[in-house]
Formats: sequence, C-alpha cells, structure tokens
Amino acid sequence: MQRRRWASALLLALSLPLLGVPAEADSPAEPPAAAAPAASAAVPLEEVTASATQVAFGLRRPVAIAAPDDGTDRLFIVEKRGTVRVYHPDTGLAATPLIDLTATVDESGNERGLLGIALAPDFNASRELYLAYTALPDGAVTLGRYDLDDASLTPLLSQEHAEYSNHNGGQIAFGPDGYLYFGIGDGGGSGDPYDSGQRLDTLLGKILRLDVSRSCGSLPYCVPADNPYVGVAGARSEIWISGVRNPWRFSVDQADGSLWIGDVGQGRWEEIDHLEAGEQAGVNLGWSCYEGFEVFDEAQCEPGADYTEPVFTYSPYTGGCAVIGGRVYRGEQYADLVGGTYIATDYCSSTVWALREDGSGGYQQAEIGEFPTQVTAVGETADGEFYVVNDLPGGLHRVEFERTGPACRVDYDVTSWGTGLTVDITLTNTGTTPIDGWRLEFPLPIGQTVVSDWNTDLSQFGDIVRANSATHNASIAPGASITLGYLANHTGDASPPARVTLNDRACAITR
Repeated sequence: MQRRRWASALLLALSLPLLGVPAEADSPAEPPAAAAPAASAAVPLEEVTASATQVAFGLRRPVAIAAPDDGTDRLFIVEKRGTVRVYHPDTGLAATPLIDLTATVDESGNERGLLGIALAPDFNASRELYLAYTALPDGAVTLGRYDLDDASLTPLLSQEHAEYSNHNGGQIAFGPDGYLYFGIGDGGGSGDPYDSGQRLDTLLGKILRLDVSRSCGSLPYCVPADNPYVGVAGARSEIWISGVRNPWRFSVDQADGSLWIGDVGQGRWEEIDHLEAGEQAGVNLGWSCYEGFEVFDEAQCEPGADYTEPVFTYSPYTGGCAVIGGRVYRGEQYADLVGGTYIATDYCSSTVWALREDGSGGYQQAEIGEFPTQVTAVGETADGEFYVVNDLPGGLHRVEFERTGPACRVDYDVTSWGTGLTVDITLTNTGTTPIDGWRLEFPLPIGQTVVSDWNTDLSQFGDIVRANSATHNASIAPGASITLGYLANHTGDASPPARVTLNDRACAITR
C-alpha cells in the first residue's frame, strides 16, 4: 500500500535532448496474468524464528541466485568476479562454472562485477538468461542476454558509470507481465552528486521496464507503450520508477505483481518500498530529496511533487548498514508460518526482518532471527523455498522457519497531549523459565525524543531506544509482569513502538 508525501503529482518533463531512446513498443496482446495471491499465514510474526543452514562452501563473493523451473532442482549462483556456478542439493557445488565472463566483467572496486541474473520466461525452450554486470573497460552498468547453447553474450543496454565504482544496482527480474525490470543506482559517490535520482534524462537512480523479447528499430529491446515517460520530452522512456539511491535487491511477487524494493540508504535510513502492481508506473521514491521519511537535500525537492513513502525503515543504530531486499515467501514447506510474508535482511547486522500486510493499509513487522554474516541476496527454488548467499567467506545457505513463541508480551498505555506523550509498558514473561536481567530494544516513530523514564535505565540512540532492567525488577518469573515507561516529545506522531525485542527475541504486542 503506497503512502504519498504530497497530494498533487508533477511530471518533471525536462527540455534536455533525448539520447538513445528506443522506439515505442506495443504491449503484448495478452500479457501473462499474475496468479491469484496465496493466503497469508495466520501465525503471528513474533512467534516465528528464521535461521539458515550452510549447504555449500567455496563460493567467491556470491551475489545472486536463480532457479530454472525445469525439474532439475538446480540453483544458478552468480559470483561477482564474472562466473555463474551450479548447485544441486544431491551433488553439491559443481567445480566448473556454467558461465565464465571474467574477461568481460569489470570487478574493480567493492561493488562492481557480475551483479544480477534472471532466466527468460521461456528458458526451458530458449536456454537464454539475462545478466547485469559492470563491463570492461570503464565499469558501464550493462544488461546482456546470454545463450547457454552457444555461450554467447549479447549486450542490450549500457549506462555509463565511470566516475564512481559504487551504487551500480544490478538487480533484474521478470514480472508477470513478461517484461524485464532492471535497477540501476544513482551513479555513486556521496549524496547523489549528479542529482541523478530526480532527473529523467538519465537511467541512473531508476528502475527500468523493458520488453527484451523483441527488438525495435536498431535497438535490441523495446519500450512498452504504457511506460510512464513514453513521449515525454527529455525523459528516458525506459524509466518505470525514479528516485532510488541503490536498489541493490528488489523482487517481483509473482502472485500479485507487486514490487518490493530494498533501497540502500546514505547513512541515516535504510528503506523498503512496496508498490502494488497497478500503482508502479511513474512512482517517485524520493531520493535525493528524501532519505527514508526525512528530507535529505531540500534543493532536490520540487514543490508539489508526488513522492511515495517507504513502508519500512530502520537506522544504523540497529547495527545495520545496508538493506538486502528479499522476497515474499510463496513456498509450501513453511506456508503456515510465513506464507505471504516478505523476508529481508541487512548486510552488517544480519537481522531478519519480516513484513506482512495487516489488511488495513499497514504492515506487521518483527525481527525474527539472524542470517549468516554479510548476506548479499535472498533467492528461491522453483518451488519457492528460500536460500541466501553471503559475501565473505562465500557460502550458500538453506533458510528454515520454525514456530518458537514470543519471548514476552507487551501492553501499552499511551497518553498524549500537544507535543508530548507518556508510554507505560507492561512487560510479561510468556516463557517457561525466569528472566534474570532484561534489555528491551525498540524504535521510536520519527520525531519522538525521550525526556525521562521510570523503572528502567533507558538510553536513546537516534530512533532506537534501549531500556535495561533496574535492580528491583530484573527478575521476571514465568507468567509474571513488570511495568516501565517513558515521557517523550513528539512532532505529530504519538504512536507507541511498532516492534519490541527482549534480549534480542521478538515480543508480541497487544494491539
């Protein structure tokens, strides 16, 4: 469910000359329809724990996973150096790469290399797949088609990216409409130095939508006729979504066509965006006017422009540094636990984030465990079961979910007035063993600042509050409760915390 920052829309139709824009393409007569969404799991997120078991070793900086739906149970794993490896659950990781593009890929700098993979919708017949990479000699972000039968690579689209080696994006995915979605970062550096996010004459800082099933004119792809900037003077017609910083990992939910985007932040906020299938065209996610919910560069903000807010943010005070956008679980093995739930993580903290639509325009959220260190991508099998790869030391891990029950229950009593509020928290031990010393951690809504507290030793770091037990209430017997609370100032949002952890385990919140 999108939330708009301002009500009136403004298309930034630029007067700069159009360069390299392909001919318009008619939409397919009968685009593939999205499958009916499966029912979401009823188990509360706070009662779910995620973990991962390593199943393959020896990968060199893996960054992406793809799975052919051909009955072979294979996974294709992208290594940043320019190779694609094959893993099978019975035989393990094949020694010989399926694809070797090391002579083509520019791996200089920490973020360049072979970055993304997507199998053609007709892969079983065509044996074609698509790769996103930074190309030699100058690091241009490139989309190419690879034919497995003759080991040929055909570049389709290239965006110059020579000045900085970071913020390349590189995620590619097919939607239920049969089109390819391609994310490119803002060009790198700090603070969007080229103002790429809000410019429509560049592909930097954008998510593109392309018809790669055919060519138009001299170009090896076409632009769908319903792309939002087709015919807009000065704008690149490949653009589908603007205002992203580095959409390192996004995914298309094949059940409903919605788009989930993990956009890596500048330093204050990591964000996740969720765009419904019918509400994506022309969406502006705000960078570099906004970072998360806050204005980052007012000079990049257009009066009356229509920016779409994220559905979830977190700050580096959680221990995170770069959001790793994940996927909505649509498999069968854990459908009763996380069916219809979006799972993401962070490169530094390894926290597993779970988001689930609550049916009233909002999202349930919880921290449900940890993945291995430095996860770079969440992938899935042809049956929808999850795997992750991690950067260093380079492994493949099978993801598991289990029902463990919440560590505690939290009840709020909120009183608000003007620019102030008090929050009384009743903390109940729902486990079967005593708690001897506790630490609560929770994020405050934007604009809240703690003034004082009671029955706890409380500290605030940015938006994150850490509340530690006092001497008189450190022990909580099973089924017993203690109370604590705080006084805070606010700038309009007087709501209590949306998630709470007790000693790093999720608590159920009475709503």
